[in-house]
Amino acid sequence: MGMVDVTQKPVVFRKAEASGRIYLSSEALEAIRNGNIKKGDPFLVGEVAAMNAAKQTHLLIPHCHQISLDTVRVGFQVARDFVEATCFVSAQARTGVEMEALVGVTMALNTVWDMVKYLEKDEGGQYPGTRITDVRVLKKEKSPV
Repeated sequence: MGMVDVTQKPVVFRKAEASGRIYLSSEALEAIRNGNIKKGDPFLVGEVAAMNAAKQTHLLIPHCHQISLDTVRVGFQVARDFVEATCFVSAQARTGVEMEALVGVTMALNTVWDMVKYLEKDEGGQYPGTRITDVRVLKKEKSPV
């Protein structure tokens, strides 16, 4: 058990992109579209949360190496009944950055949920329709530096 030894691996340019969806009520989606969320813009806050999370992946997932990221880009798209988030990460490193992209996108989605939860709760305080789904790595690539 333990971290994989990457000492002998060459430093290469690595990039990965992950995405996921959060299904929300029509009320929450309308409030997002109209800029009427009490806590502020969930996409702006979600972007910052995703960047912070991606940079701290090694603290959250025990066997991940600490990687100095060159960039983290986060995007959101509102669809009919969900918001899709994407997180792109790149670095010059000895190991891949797909976990950083996954951690970033899931934190973005969790942050959106936190910011709209008052609109999502039913009369019993539960979230019957809210769900995060389809979290996946869209692509990962590496090339010589």
